[in-house]
Amino acid sequence: MPDVPESEHDEEYVDRIANNAEVLKNAWQGALEDMEALADEREEAGWETVTMMAGSTGAQHRGVGDDDRFGLVFVVPSNHGEEFTEVFGDKEFPEYEVYRREVDGNVFLVVEYRDQETETAVFVAAQYELRHAPGMVHDAEDAGEFYTYVQKLDGTILGVFKHDSHEKFVPYAERIDDWKPEV
Repeated sequence: MPDVPESEHDEEYVDRIANNAEVLKNAWQGALEDMEALADEREEAGWETVTMMAGSTGAQHRGVGDDDRFGLVFVVPSNHGEEFTEVFGDKEFPEYEVYRREVDGNVFLVVEYRDQETETAVFVAAQYELRHAPGMVHDAEDAGEFYTYVQKLDGTILGVFKHDSHEKFVPYAERIDDWKPEV
């Protein structure tokens, strides 16, 4: 998790989360339902699908950790990790789509990774807070690419996806430094 400096908004932030717990819970439930509906559509068309819920999602940037990684890190339970590893294998998943919505500074998203050749799709439902995104976005803009990682809780990376841009994940990057939570 990125280091977030204390601010005058910390107390308001806690209050805002507590007051909006039901709204956030419903948004997360909506993302999970969207993921299942999208996977069902693919399965009806004859595709093999894997659905995973990220138990935690980190907006990682180069200023954090011992490596040069940046992008979104989806931490998945071990049982989903095994299924993902079996499907990920030697496939490339060159196509992807991001379905996202923002609720009170939180991004709820479903990422669909597709391998047309093998008609295989991997879906990941995730949630992260925009306040953690600036460093990640700046690294992506500097590099001209963006990454998403699927990893287990122990840090074992199960798969890496390279994207040509961060725009589907954070579409208004030019304003990311000005983003402030509504208090």
